[in-house]
Amino acid sequence: METHFFTRLPKKYSTAFRNYYTYQNLLSVRTASFIFLTLNLVIRICYYAFPESITKAQNFPEFNYINWIFIAVTPFFYLFSYLLIQQLKKTKKASAEMALFVFAFALYIIICGMYSSFISTSDPSNALTLYLISLSVVSFLFIFEWYETIVLLVGLEMIFTMMLFHVQSGPTEMTHNQMISAILLCSFYLTSRYFFSYKASYYGQIIEIRQKKQEIEKANTFKSQVLSTVAHDLRNPIAAVESLAMLMEMEEIDEDTQDNLTMIRKSCVKARTIIDDLLEAARDENTGGIIMDTSKTEINKFLQGIIDTWKIQQGGKNNIVFTSNAKPACAYINQEKFSRVIDNLLSNALKFSKDHDKIEVRLNINNSKIIIDIKDHGLGIPQHMLPKLFERFSGAGRMGLKGEQSTGIGLSIVKEIIESHQGKISVKSQEGIGSTFTIELPNAN
Repeated sequence: METHFFTRLPKKYSTAFRNYYTYQNLLSVRTASFIFLTLNLVIRICYYAFPESITKAQNFPEFNYINWIFIAVTPFFYLFSYLLIQQLKKTKKASAEMALFVFAFALYIIICGMYSSFISTSDPSNALTLYLISLSVVSFLFIFEWYETIVLLVGLEMIFTMMLFHVQSGPTEMTHNQMISAILLCSFYLTSRYFFSYKASYYGQIIEIRQKKQEIEKANTFKSQVLSTVAHDLRNPIAAVESLAMLMEMEEIDEDTQDNLTMIRKSCVKARTIIDDLLEAARDENTGGIIMDTSKTEINKFLQGIIDTWKIQQGGKNNIVFTSNAKPACAYINQEKFSRVIDNLLSNALKFSKDHDKIEVRLNINNSKIIIDIKDHGLGIPQHMLPKLFERFSGAGRMGLKGEQSTGIGLSIVKEIIESHQGKISVKSQEGIGSTFTIELPNAN
């Protein structure tokens, strides 16, 4: 924290901070004046409610007189503070009149406490206690510039000296009290400047955070717009390449050409998957989350349909095995979104498994939860990657056994989709043995 004992804030913060603390000062004046007025009214009521022998304290006529002055003057501070607060809300700009008003109230409160103690005890040493309390309250409640604080201290010292002459203190006593007063005023200055520096530092941090937030929001908006535009525009050339490959397959071609065309089509499918992930990520950031409609779905048939599609894409291979101990098993899901979840997990399992390795898809019901396990016997996931596996662009993505690239956002989208279904996903993995991804969904049976 940078301290400002005799310095001002940088220009980029000074005006805004002055508007801020002037508003806070006016609120403090309104609150403090209401409390002070209430206190004096309570004292006045006590004069009438209790016997005269109790209320006739030392120097009662002077105290009675000053109490009426407090009751008459304090409401004006409350009224003007209210009006100035309304003015500041409209103009959004602090004025010199507002600063002078706050200064006058701080001086008023300290003088009231000091003078009340003097006239009730006629003992300067007792007055110093209330003097200290008044200074502490003002240092906590109000924020002043360093030059305003010095002017306040000089005025208080002059008034304190006048009161010492008023009670006709001796030279020795006056010297001692002046020394104590000087110590109190120096402490007040240091305390006041410390609170000023603390609040100024806090305000500066808030301003910087707001500015950074605005910059981040603008950057995110721009990034999402560019991402969506690029991803959308990539669809057409990829579709053209895939259509051309399909047309070439309709002709008589040799085995090598067929392999090349198959590779082209698989590459197009992977490219479309990446584009879908990018568009999904951009859409989720813009909307603040995944919003979808769900319908009651029989999970056995749903999973079997996805697996059958995968077998066709793999040319009839049977390395994806589906087993179920829950028939029927129903859940409320968005079939399009949840298909992406299963496709992504199966794609990852195949990516990190050898051609002959089995991929197991198991369905169970545990109490009120539907449990879907997708287990592979491939490379496994290093332990240091597991904690950040579902974080977007976390760097946990790896290249597959056949050189397949990873965008680093697939599993984060999977997690968001599952959580939007009121479910959760977890993973257990061991390098060289394989991985098991477990999905839990609410049972709709």
